[in-house]
Amino acid sequence: MSLSRAAIRAASRGVLIATKPSRFSGVHQLRYLSAPVTAIPDQLFRPTDGFAKRHNNSKEDVQQMLSALGLKTMDELIDQTVPASIRNNRELKVGEAWSESEALAKMKKMAQKNEIFQNHIGMGYYGTITPNVILRNVLENPGWYTQYTPYQAEIAQGRLESLLNFQTMVSDLTGLPVANASLLDEATASAEAMSMCFSIGRRKKTSFFVSELVHPQTLALVRTRAEGLGVKVVVGDHSTLDMSSGDFCGVLVQYPATDGSLDNYETFVKDAHASGAKVVMATDLLALTSLKPPGEIGADFAVGNSQRFGVPMGYGGPHAAFFVTREEYKRQIPGAYYRCNPRCPRRTSSSYGHANPRATYSPRQGNVQHLHSAGSSCKYGSHVRCVSRPGRP
Repeated sequence: MSLSRAAIRAASRGVLIATKPSRFSGVHQLRYLSAPVTAIPDQLFRPTDGFAKRHNNSKEDVQQMLSALGLKTMDELIDQTVPASIRNNRELKVGEAWSESEALAKMKKMAQKNEIFQNHIGMGYYGTITPNVILRNVLENPGWYTQYTPYQAEIAQGRLESLLNFQTMVSDLTGLPVANASLLDEATASAEAMSMCFSIGRRKKTSFFVSELVHPQTLALVRTRAEGLGVKVVVGDHSTLDMSSGDFCGVLVQYPATDGSLDNYETFVKDAHASGAKVVMATDLLALTSLKPPGEIGADFAVGNSQRFGVPMGYGGPHAAFFVTREEYKRQIPGAYYRCNPRCPRRTSSSYGHANPRATYSPRQGNVQHLHSAGSSCKYGSHVRCVSRPGRP
């Protein structure tokens, strides 16, 4: 039995307290002795769940490493490894290290200052209700959120099928045949669509139109990406836009608009195509259950966010965005998309030779000249896609 703090304080005042279990009851009893205690070690009260103890090497491991290198101390190793010209010899003002329990307690106290209100802003982010069965078995399940990219179909068959369902849902709702899985958010997907429009136009048309009714975060990111590509972003009213000059490589409209309004874009899409511009429609999947799909309107690309389908807002994301386009542009689609390989049947005896889902990466995914990896085929991306997909477990 460990001594209580009160008992140890009493011992420090000159009385040592010992414990002894009773022979009959087994309950610890206290015995008072006259031997004074001169000092109580400070580490006796320190938490035992410190980071260094659990994650750093033991003293024996460190000494074995130093012996193999012919060194005696870690200071010698640092002196021979880090040049003196770049070393900072000042003491770091970071305070004492926190244990895990101390860090959790401090973060909990900090989080209690948050005031959570109902969100009525919209603009692509909406409060949703995640079913508890999905919350427990997918979103909060370490089997889902600790894995990395599902490259091998043999060991990630269920996840690949889930991502294939996500793509099928997006393709059905948008009316376009090729969907990827997926991107980080709607703004990123819109910027990727703008980049594709610029590339499809052979980089000769250097203007890109963005409707003033798109979400503000989308406009901000499109402008940032366009600056690096040398594309001029024109913002205005789509109903009064003059595209007769043929200078636009593409146009971006919001459907429904950021203020919730609806517009018929069929005439606008025909005018854009007549001038040689591609049409990008940023849309909402839940709205598309009632609205005419962008593919039937004539859009070349449809982008948006699947957060509406039960994914928590998570302080702004990222969430599983979608990117869907026509067959002729599938070689340029960013990230990864999943298809069934009919020539590679499943290897389980209960599958009866059904087609095997597999990951397909477009040339852009492995292009070292690209600015960054646009795909979100990582563990978090596939995690939230599986939360938002239909037919969830």
